[in-house]
Amino acid sequence: MAAGYAELLKTRHAARLLVGTLVGRLPNGTAAIAIVLFTRAEGGSYSLAGALAAAYGVANAVGQPLLGRAVDLYGQPRVQLPAAVVSALGMVWLALAGTGSVAVAYAAVVVAGLFTPPLEGGLRALWPGVLGGKEERVHVAYAMDAVAQEVMFTVGPLLVTLFVALWDPAVALLVINGIGVLGALSVVVSEPSRTWRSAPREAHWLGALRSRGLLALLGAFFFVGTALGSITVAGVAYADDHGGQAVYGWLMAALGLGALVGGVVYGARQWAGAAERRLRMLVALLAVCYLPLMLTPGPVGMTALSALAGVFLAPAIACAFIVVDRHAPRGTVTEAFSWLVTFFGVGAAIGTAAAGPAVELGDTRAGFAVASVAGAAALVVLMATQRVLAAPVRGGVVAGAGGAVAEGSEEGSSDPLIRN
Repeated sequence: MAAGYAELLKTRHAARLLVGTLVGRLPNGTAAIAIVLFTRAEGGSYSLAGALAAAYGVANAVGQPLLGRAVDLYGQPRVQLPAAVVSALGMVWLALAGTGSVAVAYAAVVVAGLFTPPLEGGLRALWPGVLGGKEERVHVAYAMDAVAQEVMFTVGPLLVTLFVALWDPAVALLVINGIGVLGALSVVVSEPSRTWRSAPREAHWLGALRSRGLLALLGAFFFVGTALGSITVAGVAYADDHGGQAVYGWLMAALGLGALVGGVVYGARQWAGAAERRLRMLVALLAVCYLPLMLTPGPVGMTALSALAGVFLAPAIACAFIVVDRHAPRGTVTEAFSWLVTFFGVGAAIGTAAAGPAVELGDTRAGFAVASVAGAAALVVLMATQRVLAAPVRGGVVAGAGGAVAEGSEEGSSDPLIRN
């Protein structure tokens, strides 16, 4: 399995694009914790810190599909790098202005969130061309991509806390965002990014959202995001009763480890059959694995259950990438993947908001029950839309409807095509 990833990374441009994208996404992956730590260091309340982080998240959810559509229309370098610079300047504004003026602080995080470059969608648009349009290799790349995201979301917060310990939260904001701009720069000056062109698209104000299959997938992953968001809050409530922050850290680390293992195993083999059918199976397994969390055993048992809850997350996300590509209208691939990021993120925010009252009105089990209900809802959406998702599409990973055209090629050398 690891050998398959290693072989893939030997392909020209592959390692650079993957690492550059992950580095470029660090500001987004660490924004919530960086904003909270900065706000608290400035003397702001937890309420203000949470509200600023939420404002960033909402702005990010709005900006991703809009910037994704711009990438499809104008190419990656013209959009990704300027957006990365403006987003970083928003965080610089926050670091220099502080939270003395609440209005200024809100404006700064909104700018930073709104202009976060859609690097995630951009990378998935590049994979087919980089890998020669070979379907099995693109599938492995999607799985590797999902695994790499889990690494980024684990390492990113650790980097923020390290920079805060070495310097202070303001410097941490500046350094992380400076690193992010360098990551985006590394991607957009690469040959695949410079020569990538989206396939011709039909003018339509709905863009990617005119695809019924894509809407069905987005609806399902809204609930997957809801489940994940609720677990983060329910995990805090559990940790408060079983040892504090250290226990919470173990639970979240186990969740990420489970996703890493699941993603590596999923990417280690080729899968036969329609991706839509496989996705239903993976989401069903994901939903089933959320159920034992309501048992809330001791810390050791709960850590094991958290790992189990994460096992099918990365495979489900990797499989969703394939489904997005198959159902994205021609010429809308980056936008379509950006919508997936948005729906997942909004779902996570809803899950976070729902789990709090559930814990307060019930108990910790009620918080984890939100995850179970959301997982079941995701499966129900996929089951109810089987016919829509099974509808004929104009191609798969090698001739996807959202296909891209590399400059100088007769058709699309690629085709298909995008978790904070």
